[in-house]
Amino acid sequence: MLAERFDFGLGMIVTLIFLVTSVVAFVMAAMAREDAYRAADKKTKPFWLIILGVAVAVNLIPFISMLFLQIAGLIASIVFFVDVRPALQQVSGGGRRRGGSSSDGPYGPYNGGR
Repeated sequence: MLAERFDFGLGMIVTLIFLVTSVVAFVMAAMAREDAYRAADKKTKPFWLIILGVAVAVNLIPFISMLFLQIAGLIASIVFFVDVRPALQQVSGGGRRRGGSSSDGPYGPYNGGR
């Protein structure tokens, strides 16, 4: 009985993590500009919205909630976070700049100490 409750609780936690990840990825994909996808040479905005929307739906609707579909949605969300989103930020100019000139590297300027 305790093992069944543990399995149920663990399943709910995993489902919640998958759901939150896919919802956050979907919202970020929806907020990006359409032309940024083309400029970053990634798939189109509707493509990512459909893929991530299906991932959200798989995690929300209980009767189609199969683990392999949830894992596929998680993989799509991870691909969006590690590949598409950084490319969109770079094209859109949304990178993290803390000031300095364009010749500054992570440890200081690339001007040879001049």
